[in-house]
Amino acid sequence: MKNNIKEEPEQPQKQEFLFDGINYKILLIGIGVIALGFFLMSGGGSTDPNVFNEDVFSFRRIRLAPTTVLIGFGITIYSIFKKSK
Repeated sequence: MKNNIKEEPEQPQKQEFLFDGINYKILLIGIGVIALGFFLMSGGGSTDPNVFNEDVFSFRRIRLAPTTVLIGFGITIYSIFKKSK
């Protein structure tokens, strides 16, 4: 049994992004700040396991790097919650 109703050809749907372009730019900046924080945390090891390196407890690794990572997470969360115009 054939149906006499003509079917309209499907039109390709326009791809719609979840965020605006500015949101993605802010998100990438936040990810970059997080990566910078982890880079600041790296290092400070010793080649000789019998020698303790005091550089592990430097200001950069104890205060600056974790603060940088938290700021990066804040920027990333802001980029997610920023409203589109």
